[in-house]
Amino acid sequence: MKLLLDTHIWLWFVIDPSRLGRSTFQILKNANNELWLSPISTWEALTLHYKKRVHLQGDLSTWVTKATTSLKEAVPTHEIMLVARQLPLHQDPSDRMLAATALVLDLTLVTADQRLLQLKSIKTLPNR
Repeated sequence: MKLLLDTHIWLWFVIDPSRLGRSTFQILKNANNELWLSPISTWEALTLHYKKRVHLQGDLSTWVTKATTSLKEAVPTHEIMLVARQLPLHQDPSDRMLAATALVLDLTLVTADQRLLQLKSIKTLPNR
């Protein structure tokens, strides 16, 4: 399976795996699955850190390198940005870009966000 991690899923996986559902954790640990991350999630995580809503330990450059080293990078493209604008979704730009990334790159978005889970145009995997 090709899985795009929503920002909170990625942070839970790296910082606090106990917040992941048992099934989700096993799926993410399965070496047969490809784990993808958008740079949008890196930006969100760094923003949350600066707002003191999460704590990323140590040097941020080192933290990002370690936290992304085993993940494939889902690079935002012009096509993804166009699709993000066209999705029938709330106006949160990060959610729109992640959903569009999943759609364009044919990835399954792993998320606990009910609004994203209800979006019928993308493949999703709920945190369970």
